[in-house]
Amino acid sequence: MTPELRTDRLEFRPYRPQDEDAFVGLLRDEQVCRWMGQDLVPEPDLRTLFRAILGEVYPRALFDVWGLWHQGEYAGHAEIKPTGNVPGHEMITALAPAFWRHGLGSEAVRGLIRYAGDTLGLTEAYGLVGAGNTASLALCRRIGFRELHDLTDEDGTVTKVVVISTGATGSAGVSD
Repeated sequence: MTPELRTDRLEFRPYRPQDEDAFVGLLRDEQVCRWMGQDLVPEPDLRTLFRAILGEVYPRALFDVWGLWHQGEYAGHAEIKPTGNVPGHEMITALAPAFWRHGLGSEAVRGLIRYAGDTLGLTEAYGLVGAGNTASLALCRRIGFRELHDLTDEDGTVTKVVVISTGATGSAGVSD
C-alpha cells in the first residue's frame, strides 16, 4: 500500500475519493499538460484514470501514487513506478501553477528520491523531462541528476532522460 510521506512543507497522501476533482483540475490545466509533454486529456478519461488509481493501482499495489498537499491545499501529483520508458523506476511530479517557483518541485522530487532509496531499495531513479522545459531541467541539475540521452518522438519532440543515485538526496526531510 502506498504510504503517506512528509517533507518539510509537503504531505504526500494516497488519493481518496474526494480528491477526484482536484486531480482532474490539475491534469486539465493547459500549462501543466504543456510542461508534462502531454496533450490535454478529456475530463471523462481523467475521471476514469483517477478511479483506476483507487480501484486497481492501490488494491493491487501496482506502483506508488500520491496527491501532494501544501498547507491543506492540493498542490499536485507524484508517482514512482517501473515503466518501459527507462530501465528502472520513473519519478513523475506535476505541481499546480499556483505552487510553482516556491521550491516545492525540488522538495517533491527529493522526497521521491529518498523514498525510492530508503523504502523501495532502488539505487537510482529516472525522470523524463521535455527538452523545452528549462525550469524542470534546471531543477534536475541543481538536485544532481545527470542526463543520459534524448528520446525523440515521431513528431520531433525531444525528451531528456535523466537519472540520479538515490544516495544523492541531501537533506530531503522525508518521514513516514
